Amino acid sequence: MTSTQRLARAVMVLGTTSGAGKSWLATALCRWYARQGLKVAPFKAQNMSNNARVVLSPDGRIGEIGSAQYFQALAANASPEVRMNPVLLKPERDGDSQFVLLGQVDEALGRMSWHERSAAVWPRVLAALDELKAENDLLVIEGAGSPAEINLEHSDYVNVRTGAAAGAACLLVTDIDRGGAFAHLYGTHQLMPAEGRALLRGFVLNKFRGDAGLLEPGPERLQQLTGVPTVAVLPMWRDHGLPEEDGVYDERSDSGAGPGALRIAVVAYPHISNLDELQALRRLPGLHLRWARTAAELEGAHWIVLPGSKNTLADLEWLRVRGLDAVIAAHAASDGAVLGLCGGLQMLGHTLRDPHRVAGVDAGAARGLALLPLATVFERHKLLLRTRARFTNPSLAFAALSGLQFDGYEIHQGRTTATGPCTPVLHNSGGDDLGWQCGSVMGLYVHGMFESADVLKALFGARAPRLDEVFDGLADFVDRHFEPGFLQGLPR
Repeated sequence: MTSTQRLARAVMVLGTTSGAGKSWLATALCRWYARQGLKVAPFKAQNMSNNARVVLSPDGRIGEIGSAQYFQALAANASPEVRMNPVLLKPERDGDSQFVLLGQVDEALGRMSWHERSAAVWPRVLAALDELKAENDLLVIEGAGSPAEINLEHSDYVNVRTGAAAGAACLLVTDIDRGGAFAHLYGTHQLMPAEGRALLRGFVLNKFRGDAGLLEPGPERLQQLTGVPTVAVLPMWRDHGLPEEDGVYDERSDSGAGPGALRIAVVAYPHISNLDELQALRRLPGLHLRWARTAAELEGAHWIVLPGSKNTLADLEWLRVRGLDAVIAAHAASDGAVLGLCGGLQMLGHTLRDPHRVAGVDAGAARGLALLPLATVFERHKLLLRTRARFTNPSLAFAALSGLQFDGYEIHQGRTTATGPCTPVLHNSGGDDLGWQCGSVMGLYVHGMFESADVLKALFGARAPRLDEVFDGLADFVDRHFEPGFLQGLPR
């Protein structure tokens, strides 16, 4: 059976720009349609993000997909797997990304030109789309960027080509808070290929603030010009609970910023990755999360967190040039808590070697921050694991974690060993060391500790909303703000 024989069961969210709200709206629709009793799966043909999750392939192999599709799958009550995001681009340097196809790094495809690579991977993307359609009642598909990038039209398989192959009923969402929303919608509609315009079923105005009556006669005039109705006006909602897919968070929505709050500063280097695992900290009472790009922004923090990095050596040099290394060292010397996660753990060590030029630098050893007696060597092949991890014997700010277990994941190319006296504090079920502590400084290779309710309760005495609560809140939100009956009738 071909994709054109299965036209009725796909909904697609397109956007006028990146950041318009595609990811969270697709997540909300995954939960909304799942609550109608449908078997739902998400799909995004190609994602560009350094936020990734470790999942299974249909053949049982471990792979990785973008975090947005991981959360969309959970919202749909589906098991996340690599076909849901068949192509993942992970930016490493300006103009250079690691290319991941069906969960695995493919260096040969990564070396191809954009147009050549698009032609090569589209059959694999289409096969994943067809397979998921055959196994589910409904696909909720997310586009990328804009479907009206006329310079890329002949090689863009993520938007109109995917929508047409799925026979998707498409929504086009825009960020009205940026201004010019009606022009964005009209211009995108006019520049889209005719087959793409034919798929559009509704416009969505996202992040609206103010009196909805002031929108008139905009939606009516827009429908006269395009034939497409405006089917939802979604109010501004900063604290919906989903992590931002790209970039750091806006401090305006942080909780617990008053006097006496525990202040946590996260070093926001240029190649930051897997920052979605910190989402829960934004919603905990009594915590204030700050994103630090300067030494001054680290001052006054109780905790300093060095998160994951897609280019550890470049980000290490970045923070050193800006003087953040001295502030981190002084903080640790005064028994302030320092936590390094994955790439952050590697930075905390004494040496980092890149003999295979994984990070694109000359072979040899780079100096770490020397706060943990560790040595890291970057290897060609990436380690992808889902891990059950257990804390043993942490101390000081981390003492309450002793004995706790959490489910997390590993995703790194560095291999790290202890070169001096320090305390192993995290282990997998096989007893392998996955984290170390020296004084008030701790480094962990496993992502996901802050997604554990037990960890949050032990460290901060509070809990964040469970993911199911977040997903249900998203579904309730779209149910309130879409035209009555529209979502039921959207999948033809």
